Amino acid sequence: MTGSQQTPAPPPGPGFRLAYVPGATPAKWVRIWRERMPDVPLELAQVTAAEAADVLRRGDADAGLVRLPVDRTYFSAIPLYTEKTVVVVPKEHVVTAAEEVTLDDLADEIVQHPLDDVLGWERPPGQPAFERPATTGDAIALVAAGVGLLVVPMSLARLHHRRDLTYRPVADAPESQVALAWPEERTTDQVEDFIGIVRGRTVNSSRGRTREPVRADQGRKKAAASGAGRGRPAPKSKPKGGRGKPRRRS
Repeated sequence: MTGSQQTPAPPPGPGFRLAYVPGATPAKWVRIWRERMPDVPLELAQVTAAEAADVLRRGDADAGLVRLPVDRTYFSAIPLYTEKTVVVVPKEHVVTAAEEVTLDDLADEIVQHPLDDVLGWERPPGQPAFERPATTGDAIALVAAGVGLLVVPMSLARLHHRRDLTYRPVADAPESQVALAWPEERTTDQVEDFIGIVRGRTVNSSRGRTREPVRADQGRKKAAASGAGRGRPAPKSKPKGGRGKPRRRS
């Protein structure tokens, strides 16, 4: 090779790992991350709601979109939104005649209560099924087979959408809150960057970390252009007319 050798590109920096539970939708924030920081890869990992906390504790993810509550003595958390709760039913079920139902309307119905339920019932509504299904997906299949109903956050009803099923809002059911959570002792710069994106800060936000730093020479030029600065004497004014000039001899 002739001439100066090309300097190899530096290796890519460490990526950012984001866990998310079923029903959470990180796509918008991931897109903004990749637009602002294309050199910092973002890795997504879907985890169950039950295992999300352990994944973050082990350091297998830097932060996660999780369902509250979380252990606030260990995790920091920013609540993002609260989901409406719905009942999933076959399309021909009598419940579909109403725009909205209550828990009392479900009192005589068999209601599936999967082991991965995220609503944290004190007492699940309706009549219990003979056996609890292992997952929400299994419960959906049972509802489609005509075995009971299912009460879940709306995002899970949409995630497990089937043509033969529909859903209706449940007015007085508990709701599920989705939050961004991370171990407080591991609040890294990249976690701060993602917090800024989730909170809607622009790239030029005063609290953002991705602003382009102002170079020292730019700061000096700006100060010089502004005229007299603090602690600097004001420039002397030019004499007016011919005052102070020596007279010309004839």
